[in-house]
Amino acid sequence: MERWRFGLLGAAWLLATSMWVGPPQRLADPPQADIALAQNPSEILVIQVSGVIDPTVAQYVNRTLDQAVREGAQTLVIELDTPGGSDASMRAVVQRILNSPVPVIVYVHPAGARAGSAGVFITLAGHLAAMAPSTNIGAAHPVDLGGGEIEGTLGEKITNDAAAYIRSIAQQRGRSPEAVAWAERAVRESVSITEGEALAQGVIDLVATDLPDLLKRVDGRRVRTLSGEVTLETTGVTATILEMTLAERFLHFLVNPNIAYLLLTLGIWALVAEFYNPGTVIPGATGILCLILAFIAFESLPLNWGGILLILVAILLFILDIKVAGFALSVFGAIAFILGSLILFSPFTPVPPSAPTLRVNPLLVLATTALVGAFFLFVVSKGLATRRLPVAFGNMQALLGARGVTKSALMPTGTVLVESEDWMAEAEEEIPAGEEVEVIGIEGLKLRVRRKSREK
Repeated sequence: MERWRFGLLGAAWLLATSMWVGPPQRLADPPQADIALAQNPSEILVIQVSGVIDPTVAQYVNRTLDQAVREGAQTLVIELDTPGGSDASMRAVVQRILNSPVPVIVYVHPAGARAGSAGVFITLAGHLAAMAPSTNIGAAHPVDLGGGEIEGTLGEKITNDAAAYIRSIAQQRGRSPEAVAWAERAVRESVSITEGEALAQGVIDLVATDLPDLLKRVDGRRVRTLSGEVTLETTGVTATILEMTLAERFLHFLVNPNIAYLLLTLGIWALVAEFYNPGTVIPGATGILCLILAFIAFESLPLNWGGILLILVAILLFILDIKVAGFALSVFGAIAFILGSLILFSPFTPVPPSAPTLRVNPLLVLATTALVGAFFLFVVSKGLATRRLPVAFGNMQALLGARGVTKSALMPTGTVLVESEDWMAEAEEEIPAGEEVEVIGIEGLKLRVRRKSREK
């Protein structure tokens, strides 16, 4: 049964790791045969990118651009609404757009959407850039732990690198000197502008109310791609929306600080439950799966390992308080838990200009801390009550030879009912639930039992 147990835990590990798309890799140039494909004027592909720019988004853009090239689509429209994201993922997306033989239109949409941080770089990389009414673009300046200016040489190096990168993108797309200057200011000064201001300064090419209006307005425009100049003929053409796959949607859903935080917390507590109830398997498998998914999400989030350390210290303090049956350690544990949760996504290292400002919802932190605290108060209260019982653990030797019944299957550990009390027990063989057993030994607070021999 031990092999079965570890097999299940291993299956949970493989399930989680098999879903990971991994960090974005350097994208190879499209094959020359693909570049030479004739345009299919009847096909316009549309993808919708919202939320944090993470490895899954980079994979999504890469996959759909491959399809656009393979099918000879006339253009690919990226509907964008993002606060920013991973620097590596942003650069992977920008690189693929800049080297695409198929025209790419980046469209900040719908109304109320934004192209913040990484979104600025991606928008400027498009062969055409458009925005919907009531949208904004900008704020790509690197910040420190508290969201302030990064002082010294390090901050200057990060800012200069990002400024040079965004300037080169704007220049490659033939933006006006005013637009290039604004792009650099977006990095150095974190400026942000509306769609009307962006159009007036030449940062974008047009403003469109919706997708049909966009396709109408870009009709007849000429853009330069790797395969040469292309004239867009979009009037009356039906657009096909390419959605994320189920796996992509799930992985993109994980890259949310609240979801990642819940997965981390649930994973730790599930492993603690497995530790105190060995052999139950389900808590252990659940804990491993949750932690793997949490760390997949952490790869695309600005993680602060100090926050994780504080959360682990809080868990340790809670567990120790159960042992001593007091309350003081739980108070310090709650404080450590709250502090760790609040700084979990506030790294000590400088944040790149592509990254958004992320944090766990304070209400979620308070609710989680309250639930954890209530649980431990209940457990500690039970511990204090146990101290007042007349029967002490020192009398456990009296249980030798006692008979009981298995409440759960022993594989080889589980729970048995002996002398009207539940005990953790271990047997040398598998014993199903409901079987009568006999106590043959005591190890700490765990009983060693065997199947009761049947009377002849």
